[in-house]
Amino acid sequence: MLWNWRRWSTVAVIALGLVAGGCGGKDDDDDGDKESPAHEAQEAASGGLSAFELEHGIGPVKEPVELGAIDAGMAAAGKTVFEAKCTACHKMDTLYIGPALGEVTTRRSGAFIMNMVLNPQEMVERHPVAKQMLAERMSFMANQGLTRDEARAVLEYLRTQSKHAPKP
Repeated sequence: MLWNWRRWSTVAVIALGLVAGGCGGKDDDDDGDKESPAHEAQEAASGGLSAFELEHGIGPVKEPVELGAIDAGMAAAGKTVFEAKCTACHKMDTLYIGPALGEVTTRRSGAFIMNMVLNPQEMVERHPVAKQMLAERMSFMANQGLTRDEARAVLEYLRTQSKHAPKP
């Protein structure tokens, strides 16, 4: 028992030394070529994501999704996909396995929603909002293998579920 304590205390001291050694101040020979501390802090907070990726997610949708009047036909197709692929984990007005989605279009951009549907693994690994959702729900979103067109139809259906939905 004593040996285990000594081993762990030695490991702790070494780890503390490594952490303390990595927290050194500015070197005297720093020639100013490095980025500013504010920029470094912003880069660290964003996880290296671009401004677009922070707002719209990481995935195949690389530009904002244009949303006009609701397309009733697309929304109906999206409802069918949603009921087949999403209702096992999502409800509109209740936290379930995943978050409630009734007002998701007021909280997230269309591109973000589509990227989350199409690329859930990378989103929870790299995007701060998706990481937070994972931490809160403790459940990964399964990749349902939707096509981009199916994801767009689901987005259109979700738009109909908002209290502030534009009329078709």
